[in-house]
Amino acid sequence: MSTSRRVFISRTALLAAGVAGSAAQNSAPHPDAPITYQPPRKPVIITRETGDNSVAEAYALLAQGADTLEAALHICQGREDDPTDHSVGLGGLPNEDGIVELDASVMHGPSRRAGSVAALPSIRHAAKLADTVMRRTAHVMIVGNGAEKFAVAEGFQPENLLTDDARKIWLLWKEHGIGWWGPGLDSPDWKPPVATPPGAIPHAALLPRHPGPEYLPAIEARLRFLSERADRMGIPARLRAEAALQVLWPTTGTIHVSTLNTRGEMSGATTTAGLAWKIPGRVGDSPIIGAGCYTDQDIGSAGATGNGEENIKIAGAHTIVDLMRRGATPKEAGLEALRRLARNYNNDMTRLRYLDMIYYILRRDGAYASVSLWSTRGTGEQKKFVVHDGTLRTEPCDYLFEGTTQSIHPF
Repeated sequence: MSTSRRVFISRTALLAAGVAGSAAQNSAPHPDAPITYQPPRKPVIITRETGDNSVAEAYALLAQGADTLEAALHICQGREDDPTDHSVGLGGLPNEDGIVELDASVMHGPSRRAGSVAALPSIRHAAKLADTVMRRTAHVMIVGNGAEKFAVAEGFQPENLLTDDARKIWLLWKEHGIGWWGPGLDSPDWKPPVATPPGAIPHAALLPRHPGPEYLPAIEARLRFLSERADRMGIPARLRAEAALQVLWPTTGTIHVSTLNTRGEMSGATTTAGLAWKIPGRVGDSPIIGAGCYTDQDIGSAGATGNGEENIKIAGAHTIVDLMRRGATPKEAGLEALRRLARNYNNDMTRLRYLDMIYYILRRDGAYASVSLWSTRGTGEQKKFVVHDGTLRTEPCDYLFEGTTQSIHPF
């Protein structure tokens, strides 16, 4: 037998043995193989409180066989259309230049696709535009003026999203508030606020949102001062209290929706106007796939509201879904993500009290949870979320820390 023939036969035998070995190895379950979750008997929706009928309407769509992303977008659009909701869409609070910039993302489980827009001006339905990016382009994310031009080409109507109420609140902030310049919470140069002498009119930066007794005179003095200035500026009485609060504690409002039907098909959508008074072009977690929104058709869906910068750093939504892939319950996965957020600050409560985060989590079998970093809102009421699984209701969030965030402004 020639040398070349012996080499060929030897290599062929080795290859065959290798293939057989691989087949045997692949027949055994991989230790990281995802758990199989069976679909629920009824559709499930999880989101924040909306104050309208959109959740019930979206559930009816699912019951009639509508696509899961269509149902999620219906809820998002309800908030984007409400000018009194200053956290999203029309009436959202603007950046420091007075321009409303929207962010949104969607993930469609059945097709395993995603779309996103960020720093979007002039287009109210940001979530629907993110869906259009997914369906009509080979891209995942389009931002800024490019996203606006794409929207117009696709038939979206540009409009001024700064309502008169939002403009008046912005003007009050321009005169008496502070922006987002300066060291962040994760900077070694950041210093906590200090108490203000009784009777003084403190700068907004020096006031925690839910203070101890030593801060109350200063808080009351600042609110009176801002309310008087709002009156002089012609801000109507119905809006003065909200305007003063927005100057002191800018909104971080967002809405996330996760949906599931009886075929086990899932989708997620997140839409927001982002941080009030932000530096123009700032983008938070809402349009970031894997941070503010993530859906894995085999496992589940998750999204977030709160301090976007912190959620980006732990890829929160993806982290939660991946933990469920390994067998964690929605509650366990959400709390672990919050622990990772806290670990970024070495569990330093001096800093963590200025953060907040809420996760909305839905597993493919219909199990769900919502978890928050802190237990209560400013009113002292425990944080809640909305679930619809045939019965529409609110439920209390599980939480990592007892108490209320002091402020969302870290200066």
